[in-house]
Amino acid sequence: MNALFAYPKQAEFGRIVAKNKIYDRVKPSRKIQDAFVSQVGKITWQYKLAPKTTNLPETAKVKEIEVFELALKLDKQTENIDQNILRCIDKAIAHPIIFHLIYAEKIKVMATHKRPSGADASKWVIGDEYFETDWLPSESERQKLPVVLNLSALYEHILCELIPLQSRENERLENHIERMEQVIIKEKEHKKLEARMNKEKQFNRKVEMNAELRALNNEMEQLRKVENQHDVKATIRA
Repeated sequence: MNALFAYPKQAEFGRIVAKNKIYDRVKPSRKIQDAFVSQVGKITWQYKLAPKTTNLPETAKVKEIEVFELALKLDKQTENIDQNILRCIDKAIAHPIIFHLIYAEKIKVMATHKRPSGADASKWVIGDEYFETDWLPSESERQKLPVVLNLSALYEHILCELIPLQSRENERLENHIERMEQVIIKEKEHKKLEARMNKEKQFNRKVEMNAELRALNNEMEQLRKVENQHDVKATIRA
């Protein structure tokens, strides 16, 4: 999973974004503002992927895709970022955003699914989960952009590269993401239950918890399963 792409030269924007501009638009809490200050050194609006810069037509859902580069502060001595920072920027910009995090000669790509609201197209729905790559060397090879029909298809392709779960044949992006979110929920349940079981003293209760763990494992296995073509067609017919 790389999700690093060689974006067109003509798509370069390279504009520094002042944190105050984001604060003015979103009105984040003092806690989130403090996270911005302590964790992020510089925000650069690196690319604008639009019809003129990609030769791909816009759609009702995606008129433009932005690529933001966030240089994390080295003196923080952490490679992690408060995701509320990303959510805040997503709320401030009325287009889908792909984030490039930079830290100590390394790069990580992060994004969440962002789409216009069905009730009000001027408002945006931001996904619950941010998907991300591992930290990669900054000079890692960039993939060529895929051959797609429009900006919506390009956005979906980039997001799918970030989701650590193989998509099923003919699976819509929304269903793919929902399946991944269910896996994340089950993994958290499994971790909590496993911790409780390790502390449990009663043998009978340990046996019960172990059975619950097996059931969770089975549910996760089913969610991760990539159906074959026959299974997909049968599901569609049903």
